Amino acid sequence: MLQQGHTQPWAERLPMPSAESMTDAQRVAAQALIDGPRKAVFGPFVPLLQSPVLMERIGSLGEYLRFDSPLDARVRELVTCAVARHVGNQFEWVVHATAAVKAGVSADAIEALRLGRRAAPLADDEQLALDFAQELLRNHGVSEPTYAAAESRFGKPVVVDLAALVGYFTMVCWVMNMAHTPVKPAEGQPGLEAFPL
Repeated sequence: MLQQGHTQPWAERLPMPSAESMTDAQRVAAQALIDGPRKAVFGPFVPLLQSPVLMERIGSLGEYLRFDSPLDARVRELVTCAVARHVGNQFEWVVHATAAVKAGVSADAIEALRLGRRAAPLADDEQLALDFAQELLRNHGVSEPTYAAAESRFGKPVVVDLAALVGYFTMVCWVMNMAHTPVKPAEGQPGLEAFPL
């Protein structure tokens, strides 16, 4: 198991409740997740199940951003990896680093990102989206040149989706980091090490 949150002592704080201990609202929320595109309760939805209404609403937002947004899968997965790396989240890193490579992002770029280096080689749209996401994460905003380039390339609606994608994955990463939600490593996909303090 990869430890989430990089804090010690480490123990999972909000594990999956047993079926017998779930409230009716938790059961309904869990079943809705199982019946949707995710097909199971895993990752951030384990701790979010403590607040089933919140879990359902976050789940709906995530479904749009992951499955229905016009952002290309390469861009979406790369940006998600950038968020996971920035906040040190094992689960989203393991899931989305593999998905990014499968979608066509260079494995070398993903490995460089994992190590905290400049991700390369990247396609032009990938580089632009990564610059946008990293600037938003670092500076809590986006400069005029970066915004103008993103709007020119992607259009206003997709720029809004891109910013929301960064915010969504930051939020679910923070929930898992707080909850110490563990993740099984993916074969051939190393987890993240904490950045030096």
